[in-house]
Amino acid sequence: MTSGGRSEMLFWAAMVAVMAVVVVFDVLNVAHDRARVGAPVPLWEPAVWEVSSVAVILAMAPAVLWLARRTLLRPGLSWPRIAVHLPAALVFSLVHVSAMGAIRWAAYRLLGDRYDPLGPLSEWPYELRKDLLVYAAIVSLYWLWNRVQIAPAPAPAGPTVLEVRDGARRHLIPLADIGWLEAAGNYVEVHAGGKTVLHRAPLSRLEQDLAPAGFVRIHRSRLVSRAHVAEIETKPSGDFEAVLRDGARLAGSRRYRAGLG
Repeated sequence: MTSGGRSEMLFWAAMVAVMAVVVVFDVLNVAHDRARVGAPVPLWEPAVWEVSSVAVILAMAPAVLWLARRTLLRPGLSWPRIAVHLPAALVFSLVHVSAMGAIRWAAYRLLGDRYDPLGPLSEWPYELRKDLLVYAAIVSLYWLWNRVQIAPAPAPAGPTVLEVRDGARRHLIPLADIGWLEAAGNYVEVHAGGKTVLHRAPLSRLEQDLAPAGFVRIHRSRLVSRAHVAEIETKPSGDFEAVLRDGARLAGSRRYRAGLG
């Protein structure tokens, strides 16, 4: 799973957890308040009210987050893209009150009781105020969540020099000066700045070490710096020659042609 996918999953988990806590507290508060004013209700009724409301909100959340990604998370945030959320919030509220009325009607019927499915819709002005706050909270928290995500640690920087040992002496050759490297038995010929230095190392290891610096294999025995390539001449066979900026011409095999783009 990508870091973006993990971030989405964490946001969803946090949203569901918060709403679950809200449901529990609201159910208990409603039951307590009704009992305090002398109009007690069985616990299942506020449970149906709150669960139906949250279920509809969670069902619509993917569409809300999709719209937020398309408008608020894209570069160049503008007022027209923000304003589109006002009609979206109105639709969100209408669907919310209509769907939760239908769910409550079905739940009451299963439990042998009655509920007016249009009851929440008749109180839409009251429900709308709450729904606008819920919609704004979801969108704002999602935007903030994506803004504060910790950026991935940058990849370790590649080497800038090649260390070549000559007995007790150590030469540090800037990678920017190296045009190409060629296998020569147990050594590798390093061609840099018009000079050739022998380096005791396998070409395969150097290919791996120098890849971040733009060195690619063009032949089973040859690496080249892409920065030094001025031209590529392709032959009828599919093989090619890489012409370097200093005029050197290096034969390349067609099986490694993709390395030069």
